[in-house]
Amino acid sequence: MAAILELQQVSKRYGAITVADSQSWSLAEGEALGVIGPNGAGKTSMFNLVTGTIAPNSGRVIFAGQDVTRLSAANRCRLGIARSFQVPQPFGGMTVFENCLVAATQGAGEAGTTAEATGLEVLARTGLLAKANHLARTLTLLERKRLELARALCARPKVLLLDEIAGGLTESECHALVATIRDLRGTGVSIVWIEHVVHALLAVVDRLIVINFGKLIAEGEPKAIMASREVREIYLGIEADA
Repeated sequence: MAAILELQQVSKRYGAITVADSQSWSLAEGEALGVIGPNGAGKTSMFNLVTGTIAPNSGRVIFAGQDVTRLSAANRCRLGIARSFQVPQPFGGMTVFENCLVAATQGAGEAGTTAEATGLEVLARTGLLAKANHLARTLTLLERKRLELARALCARPKVLLLDEIAGGLTESECHALVATIRDLRGTGVSIVWIEHVVHALLAVVDRLIVINFGKLIAEGEPKAIMASREVREIYLGIEADA
């Protein structure tokens, strides 16, 4: 399958600190790619490089065959790259539906009844339709996580970046969220998902990459990656022989 997203030797440094070290990987159309690594490994920084929030010191970001390395975050969103944030950041004084309208109008460039239809469709898909007229600040954690997902989907993405969207949820809430994300696989959207809740990740993704100190250290089939000695030592923080 053709690649929808590629990082080509992307590096980012802040003085002596390297958050991305010559990273190269690709995402196929319709694929779900999982990203794991210890805290501070550079996973969110990688998302910031993909979305254009920060610019690399070197390397290229390719989206749908186009070099987007120098495009703004807003322009990349309009092209079809959307993300959720690790800490939900809704407009608390707006309703759930109004939050979705902002995403549809500003992210997807829709207007009027088209934007309204998108908002309603996505709220139904993410299980939030009954909360459409509730203020976002009144939502539970699971509902705020769902709203993060809904807002990203309202931007009509071709690539959806999820940043620890299962973090902080109970087991049953996590299962419910995983079911929603798995359902998205049928829509054709490609997914890159950073997650520490590994069982949730393994229920969805086709492939895993592992990042440590900004460097890609492993890539492949999820079960094989999780069983590897290097990943157990670096990601799980244990001796492989333990």
